[in-house]
Amino acid sequence: MPEYLAPGVYVEEIGSGINPIMAASTGTTGFVGQTERGPLTATMLTSWGDYQRTYGELTHPLLSYTSHAIRGFFENGGQRAIVARVVRADAGAPASLLLATSSTQQLRLEAIGPGAFGNRIFARISSTSQQRFCLTLLYYRTAPPLPLVDPLDRNNLYHPLRREADLIESFDNLDVLSLDPLISINSRSQLVRAQWHHLSLPPAAPTPSALNPLALGSDGTAAPSAETYIGTSTQVEHRRGLALLEAIDEISLLAIPDEVHGSISTAARNTIRGAIIHQCETLHDRFGILQIEDNRSDIAQISANHDSSYAAIYYPWIRVYDPLQSDAVKIPACGHIAGIFARTDTERGVHKAPANALLRGILTTDLADGRGPLEYSLNDLQQETLNARGINVIRDFRSQDRGVRVWGARTLSSYPEWRYISVRRLQLFLEQSINNSSQWLVFETNNEPTWERLRLSINNFLNDIWRSGALQGNTPTQAYFVRCDSSTMTQDDINNGRLTCLVGIAAIKPAEFILFSIHQQTAQPKQTAQPSPQRSIKPNIRLTRSARRWSKR
Repeated sequence: MPEYLAPGVYVEEIGSGINPIMAASTGTTGFVGQTERGPLTATMLTSWGDYQRTYGELTHPLLSYTSHAIRGFFENGGQRAIVARVVRADAGAPASLLLATSSTQQLRLEAIGPGAFGNRIFARISSTSQQRFCLTLLYYRTAPPLPLVDPLDRNNLYHPLRREADLIESFDNLDVLSLDPLISINSRSQLVRAQWHHLSLPPAAPTPSALNPLALGSDGTAAPSAETYIGTSTQVEHRRGLALLEAIDEISLLAIPDEVHGSISTAARNTIRGAIIHQCETLHDRFGILQIEDNRSDIAQISANHDSSYAAIYYPWIRVYDPLQSDAVKIPACGHIAGIFARTDTERGVHKAPANALLRGILTTDLADGRGPLEYSLNDLQQETLNARGINVIRDFRSQDRGVRVWGARTLSSYPEWRYISVRRLQLFLEQSINNSSQWLVFETNNEPTWERLRLSINNFLNDIWRSGALQGNTPTQAYFVRCDSSTMTQDDINNGRLTCLVGIAAIKPAEFILFSIHQQTAQPKQTAQPSPQRSIKPNIRLTRSARRWSKR
């Protein structure tokens, strides 16, 4: 209560007493995989251009499917992706280089992450004044001829060995005597990180240098293992891969495109799948997207081998065009599927099943050698077998002018209550939304006024959800209930600081099987017209009249 100690007019702001619940994000996808280059820290991307600037171009499918999956994610409507780059266990330290900026100090450049890509970064220091210099960085996706012909020198414009750099970064007017160069380079560069190395003599003018490559970067030769992608570590700062994404609350979808890569053993593949499902079930805020291996033409032998409502699995693989190879390549569909999840959430809502949706960014016509947009084209009978096992099928409906579509919306759960993806994700969405917006309750008084405020907040939120068509029922009481009173808590709960609120919803389910009962009706034989009652009376009247006239005669 405010204190009023002096005469005067006082204005007091009084809240409405209702804490609104904000809807949680549902389309942010976490990807784990190998990339051309980039940092090992998790990075938020909002477009394919963001990926190219941070992680490079498409990689060959023999190395990784990650880049193709992320491109497919954005092509299909995805808006936010968080990428955790991983490298082989023996990749070693990032490539590095020392450049003299003066007679007393050097600038140490280190590639932004491990890998042989660092050996294709070239750096040059040039002087602009007594205590200022410029740093130029050139990056090549493939190794250029050495010694490097400077592509920035106009005198080399027609040199036969000249090659344009794939990425150029320039940092001008950097001060030798301050930390500004480090701040400028480390905050803007997508290639390197910098730090000073000081010597004992007094400063002098910067020393120009030629274009020199960073050295000693290595991709490693060890085969990728389950630990490469799971990234188990007890130290938070050393966590990589899936373990790195565990601490990011914004993620609501999870995918590892290389889960089914040919370089991954069957045992490691099952371990990776189990880790994805375990993280989703443990955190209760994300949903996993899995895929069946390629070259699985025997439908009877295909099985998911997992039982969980927190993940879905898809079959078969898809084909996309790779501009770097000028050919179509076969990849798993998890990135494209994640994009469809995000697109459906935006256009319709999380309660809408992410199915009967058109896949974008894939082949639209068959190639001359017969390869089409799908690895295998399935029919209804084949899908019946897979659908019963919880495997969602991608179908080719081009013959019906409907393109290639996702034709399944089931989780891996054997429980009918959690059979559909939309039901599980709606539950996750509501849980996260209520949890995120109810943090104000901590240390509030555990009494009826607090309970009433909580009930009002959740009721208002669920009423909006019901009006959007996400819940069953013709009235709010049929769609949901909220209880938070003495019936949900005992005195022992209150004494121990426990506030319990029960929320029940009637989730709407997708119409998976559309049934039409059509009956054939044959033509009825033509009936002979019967005399109407009026016609049957009239002859009698005439007869009577005739009789009367006859009697008069």
